[in-house]
This record gives sequence, C-alpha cells and structure tokens, in this order.
Amino acid sequence: MPTVCALVPAYKVAVARLGTAALRERALIVADRLERGHVLALDEAAYALGAREGMTLVQAAACAREAAIAVDDPVRGRALWERALDALDAASPLVEDAGDGCAFLEMRGIAGSAQEWLARVRAAFASDPELARLPLHVALAPNKFVARAAALVRDQNIVHPSEERAFVAPLPLRFLELDRATIERLELFGVTNLRTLAALPHGPFVRRFGPQAARWHALAGGIDGTPLVPRARRLTIDRSLYGEGTAEREDQLLFALRTLVGFVAEDIALLGKRCGALRLHLECEDGECIVLATVLAQPTAQPGTMFDLLRARLEGTILRSPVTGLRLAAERLEEGGAELSLFAGRDPDPEIVGIALARLEAALGPHATLRARVVPGNRFESRVAYEPFTAAEVARSTRAALAPAAPRDSQTGTLAYRMLARRAIEVRLNAGRPISVDARAVLEVAGPWRADEAWWTTALETGGHPIQNDAYDVLLDDGALIRIINDHATWYLCGSYD
Repeated sequence: MPTVCALVPAYKVAVARLGTAALRERALIVADRLERGHVLALDEAAYALGAREGMTLVQAAACAREAAIAVDDPVRGRALWERALDALDAASPLVEDAGDGCAFLEMRGIAGSAQEWLARVRAAFASDPELARLPLHVALAPNKFVARAAALVRDQNIVHPSEERAFVAPLPLRFLELDRATIERLELFGVTNLRTLAALPHGPFVRRFGPQAARWHALAGGIDGTPLVPRARRLTIDRSLYGEGTAEREDQLLFALRTLVGFVAEDIALLGKRCGALRLHLECEDGECIVLATVLAQPTAQPGTMFDLLRARLEGTILRSPVTGLRLAAERLEEGGAELSLFAGRDPDPEIVGIALARLEAALGPHATLRARVVPGNRFESRVAYEPFTAAEVARSTRAALAPAAPRDSQTGTLAYRMLARRAIEVRLNAGRPISVDARAVLEVAGPWRADEAWWTTALETGGHPIQNDAYDVLLDDGALIRIINDHATWYLCGSYD
C-alpha cells in the first residue's frame, strides 16, 4: 500500500515559531506551562544540548541553557492542523490524522509516479499561505511506520518495496517512540539501533519486555501491518448554502446531508471500495455535538443506500438548536463489489431490513430490536438469551426459496412455550392437585416437576436465594394451557403455550 507521510517535525515548535520571529534562529523548548511545567516538544538543537521530552522545565533548562522556552498553545495548534488536513483532501481522499503535525495519505489508485505524488501532497499543503510557512517533510514508503521514519530522516525520501528493513536498520531506538527508561534498559543489552533490535531472538525478547515488544520487533524489521484509518470528511454549512450559516429546517439538513453523502460515496467508489459503517457528527449552534453511528447491512458504495439509512437514523433525533456543520466518516472499508446470490428472488433485502431497523431504533431507542437465541440451561428461564438484531444477520440463503411450502392443512402441530413475567396467582388445591386458577376451573393437570438447586447452592456456598419449586402444566376451562409453579408456598404464573 503506497503511503505518503506529511510530517512537520517538532510541530509544536514550528507553531510557536510562526508567531515570534526571534525564536526562529534559537534552540527552542515548548512546555505546557512556565511554573512547574514539563517539556512537550523540542527541536534538534535543544535535543543535542541534552533536553528531552517529558523532562521538567527545570531539568531541561539546566541541560540546555542556551535554548529559548515557549508555552504551548494547543487550541491554535489544533485549529491549524485541521486546516492542513482539509487541504490534504485535495491530494488523496483517504487521509489519516496521526496527531498534530503528522498525516498519512493512501495513494493507491491515484495516477502519477512517486515523485508526482509527493509534489501533489506538497502543493495541497502549501495552498494555505500560513501552512506554507511550516517546515513540511513528505516521504513515500510501503507502510506507515517506514513512511514516517523516512520523513523524519529527510524531505522527499522514497523507500521502495523490499527496501524497508535495510532503510530502518541504522535508525536509533527513539524512532520507535519508546520512553527513556525502556531505551536505557535496551542500551544496557547493547541494543542501540533498529538493526540490533531486529537481530534479537523474537521469543526471549517478547518474554522479557512484554507483549508490546512484539510490535517493536516487527517495526525494527520494517514491518507495519497497521491499516490506514481515514479521517472524517467534513462539509461546513456556510453562507454559500444557507445564507444565515445554519440549517434550521429539516429539508435544509437533508439537502446538506445528501450532498455530503455524495462526496463520501465518490471517494469510496474512486478507490474501488465499499463502506460497512457510517459515523455522522451533527455540530449545533449551541455547541452540542451529536454522533450517530450506523452499521450497514452489507458494505456498499451506493449513495442512495447510505443516505436512506442516515435519514432513518435522524428521524428520532431531537435537535435543540440549528445545525452549523456536518461531519461524515466512512468506516470498515472493504475491497471489491457486493456479493450476489444466484437464486435470491425470495430472500429478504438486507438494505430494506437495515432501514427498518434504523427507524425502530430511532423511535424506541438503541438496541430496541432483539432476537431470541436458545442456550443450554437447566431451567426454562435460562434457556433463552436475547441479543441485538442487525440487518447483517439476515440470511441470504436459497434454501428457503427452494424448499417446498409446508402444507396448510397439517393435522399435527408443535406448541410454543412463551415465558411471561412472573406474577402471583390464586390457586385452589384438592388432595395436593390444582383444581382452579384465579377462579377458572382446571380440566387437566400434568406434573409436578421439581426444580431443586438448594443442595447445589449449599455445597458451593454461593449464597443467594436457591431455586426450589414445583411446576405444573394446567389446562383451564377457557382453553388456556399455562404453566404455574409453587415457590415456597406461593403460586406464580410463569408461562403459557401457544
């Protein structure tokens, strides 16, 4: 997967220098605050003087006396990087935000050579005059870790496939972003760069340093299987769309949503992928942000299907103020087209089922649609479990379509037992057998069936209220067939047969 890394080395340092020209020629340390502060970032000159990230400001100042100190402005830094990410959308539809100052772009399916891809990313970044003043490094590699390492080494770096291990071998351990204690511990074993780390035997190394060491060992060999996670594409509702800058009516909101879905669907289709989930952010005028997550019945790149599903999810959403912005993220991207069945004429359409379920959840709340599943259990009450039902569970099998229809005049049938919420009832007995239930005569009685778990609870010393009751199936004079239990001299109705 060709990946371009757009990196601003020491991003917080670069942002601090944008506002103060006097800091551009001096070693610089950026701290969270001046009093009892800690080092958040520093440039190469301050690093060479001995300062390190995580040090207290007193320690860093003692190591690098010549370095200037600036206080971080996280709000300004984040806003500036959001502008950078929006600008990078012009170079690739798939941009991952890896934190302030670092972004990854997937270039698969985009025309051009490696040098043209790097030039395209640089031109997109420099389209904003303020961003053009930042020291941008761009590099291309087969995976994210190697691409970032290449960008840290030098600008315009290109690492070709099969060259990853050789490229990262001479790099120091700090490229793995390890804490100082771990680096010092590794140096005691003679591990000073990624070549010596990759040469360590995998099993003993992981057993000594823990599960996270498996990833360090893979990265030291130039292997990074972490997928690129695209950021949400943004559509801002401004004067060009709504005059007043907000969407106050339902038709305005749906129009903007349809436009945004069209943009996202085009990006997905451009790369020949399908979307399995959507995440919609509604930014309101009063500062409220509502997030609606939706799972598609089957991955698709059809804008109509995605819009219908999001519209159904919006039906039960109450907005207290006008909408000022929309952000839509396409998640669970998959390769290829949709899988079709040869004999699917009578199969339920998962997309229609998904829209219906979304409307039910919008009206009744999340996880309102459940399905029953039979599980092992020694009592009727524990033999059924309820779990959320999604459109992905809809079976697309031809078996039901090809099987012959069951005869309508069947002379036999199966009773279905339906559990009811337990409630107390009045039962009259004769010689220990029920003869009436709530003043209704009993025609036939089957049972009792004893459930006794008291001995088990006592043996295990688990405490609690043990199950100990007698169950009867009784047929009443009105035709009802029910199950009743006698639990500690109190009678309860617990189920019926249909």
